[in-house]
Amino acid sequence: MWNLINELVVSKVPEGFKKALDGVGLDVLDDGVAIKVGNEYVVMTIDSYTVKPLFFPGGDLGSLAASGTINDLLMMGAKPIGIVDAVVVEDGFSTEILDNLIKSLISTAVSEGVAVLGGDFKVMPKGSLDGVIITTAGIGIAKRLIIDANIKAGDKLIVTGPIAEHGSTIIASQLGLLDRAKGLMSDVRSLTKYLLPVFDVYGDYIHAARDPTRGGLASTLNEWVIGKELTIVIERGKVPVRESVRKFLDMLGIEPLGVASEGVAVLAVDPRVVDEVLNMLHELGLRDSSIIGEVVKPFSKLVEGKVIARTEVGGLTFVEYSSSPVPRIC
Repeated sequence: MWNLINELVVSKVPEGFKKALDGVGLDVLDDGVAIKVGNEYVVMTIDSYTVKPLFFPGGDLGSLAASGTINDLLMMGAKPIGIVDAVVVEDGFSTEILDNLIKSLISTAVSEGVAVLGGDFKVMPKGSLDGVIITTAGIGIAKRLIIDANIKAGDKLIVTGPIAEHGSTIIASQLGLLDRAKGLMSDVRSLTKYLLPVFDVYGDYIHAARDPTRGGLASTLNEWVIGKELTIVIERGKVPVRESVRKFLDMLGIEPLGVASEGVAVLAVDPRVVDEVLNMLHELGLRDSSIIGEVVKPFSKLVEGKVIARTEVGGLTFVEYSSSPVPRIC
């Protein structure tokens, strides 16, 4: 995906137009972009959502679109303040279903104190679109930015909850296995009430933040170190995975590290405060938060820009960049 973005977009934009007003943009390829206004940053993000099925245990396309955009703003260190949406449906799409999806989007945003500012609506000829696509753009304000490019050797890695829950639920739904795979439920949710308090206190010590959606934890960690003189080492046994998710993915031969989450964040934290950050996350209700590894200087050229996992039996293995095992997952 990163290579495609670089080839189609980044390489074609002149150097002076990849960011604006002392902000960040295509020069860093983060979860959003930022423009500096006075002593603060206006942060913006945009994403399209096209999950199938539209309704799944734990959420739906509407809550997914709102939560995903809110979380992308958070990952830049911003307080989300508003979203706009663009909805495209095919001719003949159920107005009742559309009404439920939009209600879910609005209620998710409002529950997080985020305004729904406006939007757009289009209808495509029947057969030219598979149902509905919702695109949401968000805007937030940050006093200081969290930019993933600032990750550095020594940083400890925190995962704020069990991984792979959203992707597992969608895979089971698409394969018609929900009745057999008991206990699966998407983790779709906004992380505002958990992360903003942490960022207010420890924002200067958090060097990278990402919600591991498409491609899961594996892709997030690989993107953080690709092309850098850094290596990430994680402890497989410390990565939180619910037993129901582990059993289901084991049955299909799918690695949990490569499966999407929608209510989890990965943080790269200065080692001097990592225990304090972890304790605060626990106090805020994220009891499954765990330190799963660290960023190190590569001990060999072979591991430079790579992610390595120490297995439960003590061996080392590469964690490869992952694409989603199924389409239409988020």
